[in-house]
Amino acid sequence: MDNPPFDAKELTVGQLAARSGVAITALHFYERKGLIHSRRTSGNQRRYQRDTLRRVSFIRVAQRVGIPLRMVAEALDTLPEGRTPTRDDWAELSAQWRDELDLRIDQMTRLRDRLSDCIGCGCLSLDRCLLRNRDDRLGEIGPGPRHLLTRRLAAESRANPPGRLDDDE
Repeated sequence: MDNPPFDAKELTVGQLAARSGVAITALHFYERKGLIHSRRTSGNQRRYQRDTLRRVSFIRVAQRVGIPLRMVAEALDTLPEGRTPTRDDWAELSAQWRDELDLRIDQMTRLRDRLSDCIGCGCLSLDRCLLRNRDDRLGEIGPGPRHLLTRRLAAESRANPPGRLDDDE
């Protein structure tokens, strides 16, 4: 893949993929989702403004730290005229994502800590299972694995030592 001149104002999809380290198919996906934009040449080839490279980097970094594309799109939509995020934009947006990331870290930590017990039991000890939800009582709270996904239950689990989550069921 030929590298564009440093002062090139536009990049082909191949050049953008090579420079960003993102597959062409991913760039097409980002474009379909409205995360990046291109113009079409008279030959119907995509051309991206050079600053799209920074926008793709922003998207990839946000994804890497666990921010869903939906939230990335919402963040990019807050920028005036669809411009590329600046350093100040990143600082502001990442501060907004901090609570979401803290929640994910908490969830992953609890999952890691409880999963080792789960793997250790091999589902042979359902009466002691930390993930068990006898009679689907936690379904009233919401969908999914409630022992692992809610802050309220995390606080309760810290108050009750492991193995006691189901004592009151």
